[in-house]
Amino acid sequence: MSETHLTTPTRFLDVDGASFAYRRWGNADTGQPPLLMLQHFRGGMDHWDPLMTDGLADGREVILFNGRGVASSTGVPRTRIEDMADDAAAFVRALGLSQIDVLGFSLGGFQALDLTWRHPKLVRKLMLLGTGPRGGDPEMEPQVLETAVHPVPSLEDFQYLFFGRSPQAQRAGREFWKRRHQRVEQDPPSSPDVAKAQIEANMHYLPRLKDDDPFAYLRGITQPTFILNGVHDVMVATVNSFYMARNLPNAQLFIYPDAGHGAQFQYPQRFLGHAIQFLSE
Repeated sequence: MSETHLTTPTRFLDVDGASFAYRRWGNADTGQPPLLMLQHFRGGMDHWDPLMTDGLADGREVILFNGRGVASSTGVPRTRIEDMADDAAAFVRALGLSQIDVLGFSLGGFQALDLTWRHPKLVRKLMLLGTGPRGGDPEMEPQVLETAVHPVPSLEDFQYLFFGRSPQAQRAGREFWKRRHQRVEQDPPSSPDVAKAQIEANMHYLPRLKDDDPFAYLRGITQPTFILNGVHDVMVATVNSFYMARNLPNAQLFIYPDAGHGAQFQYPQRFLGHAIQFLSE
């Protein structure tokens, strides 16, 4: 693999009036479809862990993607999750791809679910990290609402939002922070307009589609699905992962101990083992 997370260039693809920023690299010779990765609230391509992305790229191509108006992408930010999902589908098709695997983290998981629900033939396998379904449990710690909107999130913000509370978990947070800042050419931060639009999109995502059977729509998503969360997610309550596992007919659930919203960043090697097995089996 000649290119890596740290060296692959940022590319742009014009679709439906926006210039979408993306990075694509990895092993294209394994017969595995590319893995499209959709990021958390306000997050760009440099909010992923290089250890994680390069580890996944050993067995397939990886595509990091900024949605409309996010970080280095242009266009007016979307205010509905379904529109974000449709943008991702249009982007994938504009790349000339007929099938992908998709990994979504947090708000990116909302998009990944809707992408699979709305464009089922496009997605082979689905990975949902630190996320939840439409109409899930909206409970979060009050401090989240103050911390997540800081204009420039700090290491301490990430440790609180994404990691467990033990000394070992906090050390893992510091190690992740170093890894994610190794790339020289960093994505610019997302604008305040992106934060405002994504908060609005989240509010539209909260209501239940059906009061008597809120997760009925999940039972029509038959793709093999990988669900991961930490045992204590302060942002998207961990119980939402159980709701998804109970209603997605082909899902498997992982709950990592002493971990929060970003369990994959706290245990990157454990996550890679589980993820690679899931994508390859």
